[in-house]
Amino acid sequence: MRRLATQIHATVVGVLVLFAVLLGAAWWHGVGMREQEELAEGVAVAAGELLPGPQRPPAELQAALDRLAPPFGVDATVYSPARERLASVGTPLPLPPGGRGPSAHWARFRGRILLSVRLADGRRLVASRPRPDLRHLVEVATAVSLLVLAVGVGAWPLVRRLTKRLEKLRLRVEDLGHGDLAARAPVEGRDEVADLARSFNRAADRIQALVEGQRRQLAFASHELRSPLARLRVALEMMAGDAALKEGASRDLRELDDLIGELLEASRLEVLGRAERGEAVDLLGLVAEEAARVEAAVEGEPAEIRGDPRLLRRLVRNLLENARRHAGGAGVEARVERTGDGARIRVADRGPGVPEAERERIFEPFYRPPGTAETGAGYGLGLALVRQIARAHGGDARCLPREGGGTVFEATLGS
Repeated sequence: MRRLATQIHATVVGVLVLFAVLLGAAWWHGVGMREQEELAEGVAVAAGELLPGPQRPPAELQAALDRLAPPFGVDATVYSPARERLASVGTPLPLPPGGRGPSAHWARFRGRILLSVRLADGRRLVASRPRPDLRHLVEVATAVSLLVLAVGVGAWPLVRRLTKRLEKLRLRVEDLGHGDLAARAPVEGRDEVADLARSFNRAADRIQALVEGQRRQLAFASHELRSPLARLRVALEMMAGDAALKEGASRDLRELDDLIGELLEASRLEVLGRAERGEAVDLLGLVAEEAARVEAAVEGEPAEIRGDPRLLRRLVRNLLENARRHAGGAGVEARVERTGDGARIRVADRGPGVPEAERERIFEPFYRPPGTAETGAGYGLGLALVRQIARAHGGDARCLPREGGGTVFEATLGS
């Protein structure tokens, strides 16, 4: 927002500078044409009354010109009707072109403005004010600079007041983007910025209502889906008969229960976007516990991060289950490493590996590489959930080839 404040402030000061330049240019080039003509006519009348006539000696004309020109601060030259110079004060001025034309006109000469007037007796008086000295220009420049500085200093608080309101609105937008559904922008004033804040608050109210409705639906879905599963499980326990059929039904129930759990977890993470960081988790111990379930080897160094233990356990379990499922009977290895600002979990197997073109797609929800759907190897949610959990803890997940064959899944986690 400071950039916007600087732009607005620079625009205000720039307009002021442009106005001062145009005003100075107008002053420099003199008054308007009508005023110039009136001034020239007045000078012609006054000069005709004050200057000696053409019949008087040239010395009297020179003396009169020496007496009259200095009080007005001008250089002056008088020419005869035959264009001969009769007298001059200061820098001799040329008779401008068109000197035989109108009774008075203005012309330029070496950056100066010449006033040429025709007297009643046919003579011409040419006058010009000398260029302003450097001191005068410095005074004018100083005055303009002080004016610009005063307006610039005065305009800055007004500009910052506007941009501070925009900055507050930006902060509330960022809070909402980070998951704070209660973030609202203060409404100040009655201008467009206030209208924007009200529009944001209405949108935030709508988003909060939708998200809270989705959370309630997830809670209801969890209850409604798992209750019949629990009843089916009890019925299977009481069912007598074919043990193989019972085992198959139990396995299907477990898979359905896992699928529901992963769907609900993925939806919750999608809504929240981040995990709670309120508890310290011993990653090496957690990985060792889960590795014992699938008989995987574990090595590494103790690493502790703050996060959600339940989600981190789900991440490790999904990685290990995925490796065991595709290892083809070979061993699974897990490793925990400390990083500069967190930790890294690596799970490796000696399965067929993942083609390079599939290494990103396998993290997409419900995506299963060709050939795995027929084997019933998962539902394509486990690795998607792994990436969601890793990103919710300030890290990420990726799939890498393993030297000598197989695959390595790597999940990085922030501190």
